Amino acid sequence: MNRRDALLKVALLFGGTLTAPTLLAMSRAEQESGTTKNLVGLSLSDSQRAIIAEVAEHIIPKTTTAGAKDAGVPAFIELMLNDCYRQPEHESFMEGVVDLEKKNFLSLSKDEQVNVLKQVEQDTKELMKQYNVKQVKVGDNVDKESMDAKAKGVPFWRLMKELTLTGYFTSEAGIKASFIYEPIPGKFEAIKIKPGQKSFAY
Repeated sequence: MNRRDALLKVALLFGGTLTAPTLLAMSRAEQESGTTKNLVGLSLSDSQRAIIAEVAEHIIPKTTTAGAKDAGVPAFIELMLNDCYRQPEHESFMEGVVDLEKKNFLSLSKDEQVNVLKQVEQDTKELMKQYNVKQVKVGDNVDKESMDAKAKGVPFWRLMKELTLTGYFTSEAGIKASFIYEPIPGKFEAIKIKPGQKSFAY
C-alpha cells in the first residue's frame, strides 16, 4: 500500500471526524500526484518548524513506541499544507504558530507547554463553533474551494491534530507502533485478540 492509499483509509479510520478541508486535501494528494502544484505555499522559519515539531510530539509523544518526530510528522504537516490546502487554512494555521511564537513556546518547560496547548484547545472549541456556523450558512452542497478566499479557515489546533494523526498513521513507524504489520499476510481468518495485543494492519 502506498501512502496515498493510506491517506484515504485513514479518513475511514477516523470515522468521518475530519474537517472538510482535510478531506479535500487528502483527495488532492491522490488526484495531483505527479502533477505540478500551483498553490501558494507557507513560508516557515526554522523556529516555526521547531514549534510545529514540538506541538506534534506533545500530541503523539515518544514512549516505548515512536513519537510524532520519529515518524516524520512535522515534515508531513508542512508538505500537506503546502501541496494540498488553500489560503484560508494557511492563514489560520500560521496565526496559531505565530501566537505560540509570541508566547516563547520553545523556551517554556514541558509542563508549561502542555498548559499553553490546553488553553489553545479550549479556545479552539469556540473557534470551531464559529467555523461550523459559517459552513452551514454557505451550504452543504457548496465546495469549500468556492468560498470567499478571505473566509476563516479551520483553526490551527484542529489542523495540527488532524495532520499529526494522519501523518503518524500513514507512516511506517506509526503503523508498526500501533498495529501488527503484515506486508504479505496469510489467509484471512477471524481470530480472537488477546488483552493488550495489537490489531492487524495489511
